[in-house]
Amino acid sequence: MASAFTSGVATACTTNMASASYSVRLLIVDPHLLVCDGLRMLLDSQPGLKVVGMANNHAEALKQAKSKSPDIVLLDLDSAGESALNFIAELREQAEKSQILILTGIKDPEVHRQAVRRGAMGVVLKQYAVDVLIKAIKKVQAGEIWLDRSAMGSLLREMAHQEVNEKDSDESRIRNLTAREHQVIALISEGLKNKQIAERLFISETTVTHHLSSIFSKLHVSDRLELLIYAFGHNLVKTRKQTSSTSST
Repeated sequence: MASAFTSGVATACTTNMASASYSVRLLIVDPHLLVCDGLRMLLDSQPGLKVVGMANNHAEALKQAKSKSPDIVLLDLDSAGESALNFIAELREQAEKSQILILTGIKDPEVHRQAVRRGAMGVVLKQYAVDVLIKAIKKVQAGEIWLDRSAMGSLLREMAHQEVNEKDSDESRIRNLTAREHQVIALISEGLKNKQIAERLFISETTVTHHLSSIFSKLHVSDRLELLIYAFGHNLVKTRKQTSSTSST
């Protein structure tokens, strides 16, 4: 444990205990017993904070998360050989109302970003001062993400790049649609069945089925409902309101 936390624990033990009323319930998950005990003394001494459980492995953490219903889980990424990154999703499933705040000595920014991408609400390094941890807990409890500036900047750039890639991907999929496939989508949006579409386009039902299979594959949708949602969401077809307003101009 870093000296900042050690001195913080010593100072906390000399202060008056916090009021019995509290708002943030905490679960500490760390493989080191000494760290757990030190953090418990430190956090319990802070007004508005209460440690309701401690766990030294993932199995115990899941049990505690389910029975104690903490507001925030303080999770150490150094979990004695267990994969803490993969554990984040499992923990979120067991404790849906709990937020996860990573408390770690691992300084790798990519690991921090991976933790946030998998559902953690922030990362605090163990070498930081105690007041940083307290501030991070309060921010996460308020629904904010806690990361240092460089990590946050990298995460935002990555998200922006991902959005651009997704947009490019959708545009590419739509460009691959043939004129006939656009016609089929338009008729499906009118509520027509395969037989009616076949009659309208003077083709066989089998051909309509082939067109639908091709459309599903190109747009990565699995059925007619998903196709309609995708089509309206990407302006492949017009809503009735759009159609009526266009005809009235």
